[in-house]
Amino acid sequence: MEIDRSRRFCHSTGMLRPRKKYTVHDLQQLKGKRSFTHIHVKSPEEAAAAEAAGVDLLSCSFDSPEAQACLPRLAAAAPNSFLSAATPHGLASPEEAIRVGFLALELGASSVYCSASPFIIEAMARERIPVVGHLGMVPRHVTWTGYRAIGRTVEEAKQLHQSMKDLENAGAYAAELELVPHNLARFLCSQTNLILMSLGSGSGCDTQFLFSDDILGDYEERRPRHAKAYRNFLEEHRRLQRERVAAFSEYIADVKEGRFPERCHLVELDEKLLRAVIDSVGRSAN
Repeated sequence: MEIDRSRRFCHSTGMLRPRKKYTVHDLQQLKGKRSFTHIHVKSPEEAAAAEAAGVDLLSCSFDSPEAQACLPRLAAAAPNSFLSAATPHGLASPEEAIRVGFLALELGASSVYCSASPFIIEAMARERIPVVGHLGMVPRHVTWTGYRAIGRTVEEAKQLHQSMKDLENAGAYAAELELVPHNLARFLCSQTNLILMSLGSGSGCDTQFLFSDDILGDYEERRPRHAKAYRNFLEEHRRLQRERVAAFSEYIADVKEGRFPERCHLVELDEKLLRAVIDSVGRSAN
């Protein structure tokens, strides 16, 4: 029987899910052949925009009730995009990690990110949950390292290599590589079958990862060295807020001075009908 390849849907329990642009298998086959674009999104609007722009990979948070409730809306907004969901910090057991991982997949994620130890990651990987680990400067573990580049000494670089191999042996398919010297990152990428996702670690990795807030310039804090802003959404939000205040102020003035509502905003009863109502009410009162 001939397969209709124009239909990009596959069966899942109780629903039809769109086929994704990439699978983990696709990413593994393309390792070393091209650099993927990769954005962390936080709203359905951003997810839809990323898919429309042609971004290869998306990621999102999955570490709070609000983020977990948002995941299906992100998946629906970018139905063809590979979407990785970041699990909560502090997964207490392999069993909890497995439950959270399967929940993320059921809600629309293509894989899960986890900054826990290889022990936890191995448990998820054994159940065939696609897992992304984290190497280099891990914000959730920063109390042990400080906010700095990781791998700038021989010993630290060797430890980074060993940590990469530990993730690989645990069954992770990818790892975020954050704030690692770019030439060391390129070497590490050549020494592993993991998909290495560069966040401030140079162009020698498999993906170039940025947060939407960085790309859109959507915060007040000092921009990280590795980030690049392509727009100034912070100023746009401020401009829109000024416009809100101005519009509300104009409305207040119109009400006070009798300019709102105008005749065009009203519904009018025919004068004869109004007189009939008034007469009728008057007779009823008497």
